[in-house]
Amino acid sequence: MGTMPVFPLLMSMAIPMMMSFFIQALYNIVDSMFVARISENALAAVSLAFPMQQIMGAIGIGTGVGISASISRAMARKQQDRADALANTGIFLCLCYTAVFIVLGLTFTHTFYTMQTNVAEIVEGGTQYLSIVWAVSFGMFFGVLFEKMLTSSGFASLAMIAQAGGAIFNIIFDPLLIFGIGPFPKLGIAGAALATVLGQIFAACLAFWFNHNRNHWITFDRQKILHPDLPAVKEIYSIGFPSMITMGLASMSSFFINQILLQYSTTATAVYGIWLKLQNFCFMPAFGMNNGMVPILSYNNGTRRYDRVWGTIRYALTIILSLMAVLTVVLELIPNTLLDLFSASEGLRAIGVTAIRTCVISLVFGGVCVILGSAMQALRHARFALVVNILRGFVMPVSSFWLLSAMFHDVLKVWAAVPVADGTACLAAIFLYLQMKKNLLAEEADSIY
Repeated sequence: MGTMPVFPLLMSMAIPMMMSFFIQALYNIVDSMFVARISENALAAVSLAFPMQQIMGAIGIGTGVGISASISRAMARKQQDRADALANTGIFLCLCYTAVFIVLGLTFTHTFYTMQTNVAEIVEGGTQYLSIVWAVSFGMFFGVLFEKMLTSSGFASLAMIAQAGGAIFNIIFDPLLIFGIGPFPKLGIAGAALATVLGQIFAACLAFWFNHNRNHWITFDRQKILHPDLPAVKEIYSIGFPSMITMGLASMSSFFINQILLQYSTTATAVYGIWLKLQNFCFMPAFGMNNGMVPILSYNNGTRRYDRVWGTIRYALTIILSLMAVLTVVLELIPNTLLDLFSASEGLRAIGVTAIRTCVISLVFGGVCVILGSAMQALRHARFALVVNILRGFVMPVSSFWLLSAMFHDVLKVWAAVPVADGTACLAAIFLYLQMKKNLLAEEADSIY
């Protein structure tokens, strides 16, 4: 990470992660496509569950980002014991997360749905779906953890294989378990949830096996797992907390926006659920680039090779801006085709075409936020990333949806809130990134003299 030319290094780290995230996003879309064939209410139920799935993802990915950056830093300093302490402490944290979500899955899901709607099909189907996803959450937490260990140690291709394996498992078993094909039982929306968690468990097992057999930087130790290293906990959360806040606030944002859209119809929430899946799919290149970029930045920041730091960020931004621009043009041209994938009714199509064409304007802004926010986290300016994440994840989306809804009372006009929110956050990200760069250049000058 300290000697290979920056662009080939970034590509070797990022492309496997971009491909694995792409496949992962694809199965999220495929999942919704199959559920939509059950009914529009089933699609609405899964859409309402998405914010709660984001909470799990926020915790797991935030912890993984903290571990990835911390292990890379320990590697740069040749601190084998430190890398082991971080890895085993991460396992302990994931065990704690699993216990919490088992309790939530068994006790809270029905209440969560009745708080939002009285449509019996949505409540019943959503309760089944979210109960399984939460109660069998260990595959998601450990999958993310073990994949981040691989990425931070330079085994991005193995992390890609693990993620892709879980996604392909899910895609195969979704229709089998939802519709009862062949010897499999017809489980409906519960089958979609079961395919999801089984795919996550499969990915976690693959990633664990790769770490155990190929990753010589990491040694798993039962005693270290049961007796976590408190400084390691602090280091993990100091880096990963902004990512948790980002996705956690996105979850809260989705919940509140759904409440605004429910004032119009459950169809509007189904459209928003489709957009979130499409948005997630479009941001997969940025998330993959982020995962490949963070270990490089952390390593070279640890060795004070700032020329490699700025080069990595410059290449990452150029690539993601180009991809987002292409995706924006393509999606503007095919909104009806996209809605056909979700068995759209005429009512859903009447809202969805305008929603997609308006929301895709935000992709370029969002891509800049993802790359610059990750750079701030990796370069010890997590507080700057936190500001951007709060703006983009919660403050601007919720306030924009609420304000436009209050002003126009028109479901077709409220979608402008998406590009407004991301555009504002993008301006804040650029300003704070320039301030961070100024700070680091000053530190570099001080170290020379």
